Amino acid sequence: MSTNSDVSSPTQTARLELPGKDPVQLPVEVGTENEHAVDISKLRSQTGYITLDNGYGNTGSCRSDITYIDGEKGILRHRGYAIEDLAASTTFIETAYMLIWGELPTADQLETMRRLLTEHELLHEGLRHHFEGFPPYGHPMAMLSAMINACSCYHPELLELEDEHHFEEATAKLLSKVRTIAAFSYRKSLGLPIVYPDPKRSYCNNFLHMMFSLPHVPYEPTREEVRALSLFLILHADHEQNCSTATVRMVGSSKANLFASVAAGVCALWGPLHGGANMRVIEMLENINAGDQSVDQVVEQVKKKEYLLWGFGHRVYKNFDPRALILKDAVDKLLEAKGIEDPLLDIAKQLESVATHDDYFLERKLYPNVDFYSGILLRAIGIPVNMFTVMFAIGRMPGWIANWYEVHKDPNGRIYRPRQVYTGPAKRPYVPLEERQ
Repeated sequence: MSTNSDVSSPTQTARLELPGKDPVQLPVEVGTENEHAVDISKLRSQTGYITLDNGYGNTGSCRSDITYIDGEKGILRHRGYAIEDLAASTTFIETAYMLIWGELPTADQLETMRRLLTEHELLHEGLRHHFEGFPPYGHPMAMLSAMINACSCYHPELLELEDEHHFEEATAKLLSKVRTIAAFSYRKSLGLPIVYPDPKRSYCNNFLHMMFSLPHVPYEPTREEVRALSLFLILHADHEQNCSTATVRMVGSSKANLFASVAAGVCALWGPLHGGANMRVIEMLENINAGDQSVDQVVEQVKKKEYLLWGFGHRVYKNFDPRALILKDAVDKLLEAKGIEDPLLDIAKQLESVATHDDYFLERKLYPNVDFYSGILLRAIGIPVNMFTVMFAIGRMPGWIANWYEVHKDPNGRIYRPRQVYTGPAKRPYVPLEERQ
């Protein structure tokens, strides 16, 4: 394949030569940050060929204005804003607004969004009784996905979003109710009474109140804990076309409603290779802390491919994950503010030190990712391990909503439909049952 190298040309093309076919000229698109992509959308109709890219590692499935990542340089930006600036200066609600609507909110817009979140924080009492159908040991992620879908039954007017006003209302309901559902799921799993949201509290403070308050004993999180939770949610708010976001877009492309599409995203996030990875990090650190293995032994086993080191490496980042650097600093500050020490943090830092100085890890570009320190942060706040992925889902909700809306409002949108290369048996005759050996 040869490419027209004139970057300034508005009609760049790539020339593709295929066996038995005339050369094909394919358009080259250039993104805002000078990313180059060969447009193969008409390749099959022109040649009969498709491309094969297992896991979509080199396939652009859409054009998007939401998030930009440069994995080689460790860059993450939302709508042009660097993640470092957002983490240092905004709240989760401001970040959510910006992701969904494209710009940081004015004071009036932020106040309106906060009012809507407070207005929609309660669950319909009929919906609340759905929790009684889950066993006490049910996983909170199963409850979260099911309850988001069930929630749509109580708001049928939002299944067909005819204008921006209805979308704004649906957005507020999802963002607000997801934390209520999550907290109720946690309480249900422990057999504890439900704690209703308090309209006087902020978004993150309210969630911790619903999680940990007892009847007549309201839980009062510290300012540091509330800030740490907000930071966690900001760092998970969106991350380009990951598995769960791509799932939301895939489902949304069929014109499925926002609730159904987001519920599908929750299911995709549940997997240990995606949202469940920070749980595996904590399990790994706890095993080392229990004395089963030393840090050096773990590292040697990793080199021999006898041990899977959770929390290192990333599908996109080949230098460092900027979110991991922010979380590492946040964990230190939170533990210092609480006046506690966590032996898992010490082990994590030992692992990071070894990995960032060892040629084996450096050659393979295995650096700590966002999951490596996020579990320790949640643990310091008091969030139990089985809720880690639920926390990820709450944080990722704005990104899912923004991506769904991008698909929804695209006038040229088509239902997503990947192709495949068939490798099964060729055509063969049907064998009647009595003749089969």
